[in-house]
Amino acid sequence: MKPLIVFLAAVLALSAGPALAQDASSAPPSDLSTPAPDGGKVETVDQAKPDDGGLSFTVTDESQWQDLGVAIPGFATDYDVATPASTGGTAALGKSLAQVIYHDLKFNGLFKPTGPAALPQPAYGEITAPTWATWSSRGAQMLVEGYVRARGDGKLIVGCYLYDVQLQKELTRGGWIVPPADWRRAAHKCSDLVYSRLSGESPFFDSKIAYIAETGPKDHRIKRLAIMDSDGANHRFITTGRATALTPRYSPDYSKLLYLSYLDGNPRIYIYDIGTGQQHLVTQSRNPTFAPRWSPDGKWILYSMAVNGNTDIYRISASGGPSVRLTDNPGIDIGGSYSPDGSQIVFESDRSGSQQCYVMDANGMNQHRISFFGGRCATPEWSPRGDLIAFTHIGGDFDIAVMTPQGRDMRVLTNGWQDEGPTWSPNGRVIQFFRTAPNSGHTALWQVDLTGRNLRRLPTPVDASDPAWGPVLP
Repeated sequence: MKPLIVFLAAVLALSAGPALAQDASSAPPSDLSTPAPDGGKVETVDQAKPDDGGLSFTVTDESQWQDLGVAIPGFATDYDVATPASTGGTAALGKSLAQVIYHDLKFNGLFKPTGPAALPQPAYGEITAPTWATWSSRGAQMLVEGYVRARGDGKLIVGCYLYDVQLQKELTRGGWIVPPADWRRAAHKCSDLVYSRLSGESPFFDSKIAYIAETGPKDHRIKRLAIMDSDGANHRFITTGRATALTPRYSPDYSKLLYLSYLDGNPRIYIYDIGTGQQHLVTQSRNPTFAPRWSPDGKWILYSMAVNGNTDIYRISASGGPSVRLTDNPGIDIGGSYSPDGSQIVFESDRSGSQQCYVMDANGMNQHRISFFGGRCATPEWSPRGDLIAFTHIGGDFDIAVMTPQGRDMRVLTNGWQDEGPTWSPNGRVIQFFRTAPNSGHTALWQVDLTGRNLRRLPTPVDASDPAWGPVLP
């Protein structure tokens, strides 16, 4: 699979546009299920209008967030026709599109949306000519309207418009053509468009999350590699569970998944190609191996390996070959994560007597401790913005916290019994982690934003751990 997005300079056309295509897949290895059908290219039928200012927010400060009232009525349709995307036809699909956008915007801490169930349904002709009095009387500051049309070839055209109700002005618009199975992606694209225009930040809704799906008793857990949308929809298992899968990570170009597999009891690092369903072995060993991670350019992989009682961090080419040891200190060095520019690596080590976080140059030089607050520091992950490091703060309970790359300004974001394994959203705005419940040992995926005030659990069909958030889809 080679994702690609194509922009056309044409004004939004209601009946024309390129089609979304799916890449062919080849037969998967025996341990893998059907190759991913998603993640193909999406073509837009419009460029967003030039940015003429509008609203802006600072989304990483610690001040009280400003709630912005956003009305999101059901998307209209020109003719209510049958579509495989909805049993209720395109009219019902229009409400479902708006509902997905409502949920996307509700749980990021910036907006105060109102969904289609509490709003009047606009007519098709009102999408480009809103009835301002209707929305201003409801206190809406922003309005997201759109349409969905069934094209002759069975594909769907989805249009999305963002209006400033007080100014009675269109702020931006976008349109996408998708096969019926990908209708949720069109909704996420609309959410991304609205989020970017109002916050001034890069978006994250049209993205995927990989994680480990867990089933079975505590002493005999079956751990499978799985993926789903950023809101928990479209869940799918990747591996069968015959071999234990651990610690997945998306490649920087979204085409592959890196993960650790214990097949026949021996640790192996695999790269799974999402487009073809094929995987190749990067390295294997009889020594305990942990936490493989990509370099930002996708050329290198970090991992930890225990040899003769000492665990160090190694680097290996993504295509395989000899490994280079980067740490050589008595104790356990584990969990390397590159800075966004690839120049540094943050990792955890107990060389000082307890788990603490350290930073070193990408070649292993200049290793120095950065965590000096109370408690321990584990599973560090560098933000895609480069300004923060998320980690598991162990001070009695396990909580998710952030600090600067210098170890300053530590902030605890969660208050769970056992929260661990943070991974960043593509824009560095939200952190995902997994929470283990007391007594039962059940695990689940949770998200929290940088304010710590917006916490939510993501639905998964079974217990879930070790999440990895991929980049925004093209």
